[in-house]
Amino acid sequence: MLNLLLNACEAMSTRSSAKRALTVSTACNSNGLLLTSIADRGNGIPPDAADRLFEPFFTTKPEGLGLGLSICRSIIAAHGGRLWADNNPDEGATFTFALPAHNGDMS
Repeated sequence: MLNLLLNACEAMSTRSSAKRALTVSTACNSNGLLLTSIADRGNGIPPDAADRLFEPFFTTKPEGLGLGLSICRSIIAAHGGRLWADNNPDEGATFTFALPAHNGDMS
């Protein structure tokens, strides 16, 4: 989650502080999945990058290694979840991950 938050902050770094907004929301859906969304008011995901965003070593940042989103997706998948991204209708992007809800049974 930290990587997703840092990415969102970096995506907004060129915006004036008045236009920056970072929203973290959570929900539980009817399939028993916990959803966490990180939405920013950055530039959004370039159309030519959308299909490759989670590939190892792919980056849209001048100084990026291209490993952060790939690692995030792998960790979430290892816990039975998934991670995806969408451009917001107005500006910026939202990264959402879904994880199975814990039922409280620790046995």
